[in-house]
Amino acid sequence: MADILQEMASSLYGGEQEEVARMVQGALDQGMSAAEILSNGLIAGMDQVGRDFKAGDLFVPEVLVAARAMSVGMDVLRPLLATGDVSSAGKCVIGTVKGDLHDIGKNLVKMMLEGAGFETVDLGTDVGPVDFVEAVRKHQPNIVGLSALLTTTMVNMKTTIEALEEAGLREGLKIMVGGAPVTGAFAEKTGADAYAPDAATAVDVARDLQEA
Repeated sequence: MADILQEMASSLYGGEQEEVARMVQGALDQGMSAAEILSNGLIAGMDQVGRDFKAGDLFVPEVLVAARAMSVGMDVLRPLLATGDVSSAGKCVIGTVKGDLHDIGKNLVKMMLEGAGFETVDLGTDVGPVDFVEAVRKHQPNIVGLSALLTTTMVNMKTTIEALEEAGLREGLKIMVGGAPVTGAFAEKTGADAYAPDAATAVDVARDLQEA
């Protein structure tokens, strides 16, 4: 049975959507649990994608193709996941801050988080502090991810974090920030808990924040 999970991870790595869907269904037909398929097949494949992306062996287009294959596999599993057979790795609300319409990096982070088993709520781009506050109240996430690609909008990360503090939502909530112009030093100034320089690292950071 382990062979099909290894093949599934390999097919996901290569972005073979139809093969991934077929193997997920085949594994279920063999009696494997959704939890085992998710962890040892799909997530294992995306973890390898993340490692190779960080190492420079894969690039954004290849990661996006693999993430789409992951999504196809998840479509097969989702009805079973909804029954409570599998616990989420955590819940993350993510968005690009006010004034910034860039979303490629944010979308990649979202897909990588979902590939690692996180439930994600994507607020899109140009998201104001009030919208983040409302989303945190509604969805009660463990983590909030703030993205910015413009130096002129980076300041809205701090504004958003201050709004969450003023709303009384900061305690127990982990906030990570990222984007091309963002640095670890800047992240500290915003009051964020963590900084991620790329999508693959964002997954590692999110896992660390969950364990903190």
